[in-house]
Amino acid sequence: MRFEHVIEINAPQTAIDLMAPAFSRAQLWAGLMQRVHNPQRFPMGPERCDWFEAAPGVYRRTLYFGPHVLQDEVHAQFEQRLVFTPQAHGDTAPIRLTLNIEEPQPGQMVLRFVYEALAEQTAEEAYYNDYRHNAWLHNDRDMVRTLRQWLDEGGLGGASLN
Repeated sequence: MRFEHVIEINAPQTAIDLMAPAFSRAQLWAGLMQRVHNPQRFPMGPERCDWFEAAPGVYRRTLYFGPHVLQDEVHAQFEQRLVFTPQAHGDTAPIRLTLNIEEPQPGQMVLRFVYEALAEQTAEEAYYNDYRHNAWLHNDRDMVRTLRQWLDEGGLGGASLN
């Protein structure tokens, strides 16, 4: 299973620029790193996240969703890419998320989200893929809305977001 979508962050010189402030790459990266360090600050995030930096740019996390505890590893390529790789849990195939910052043309910045199953999916899991895709798209849009809100409030201008 592979699911991919793109969300535009900055549009090249259009009227939308007048309505919403543009992100710098550094501001966008600061917000995305909040998804690594403090995912509980986002809609549908965990109740708590414990993490440590295992190596430069490699974060190991434990995420708490009520009675459910998930572990993953995040590889961060500074201001370029985040790769979230979950540990297997139960009999469900783990799904890796790769999040890339792209600039297709000057003045335009997009986030590309790629979800990939790391093992063969059962027929039952495959049956639910359309629902998963819809949930991931809505969750990623909510994340971008949250980042825009923080930008509007001045929270991504280099100040700490903790």
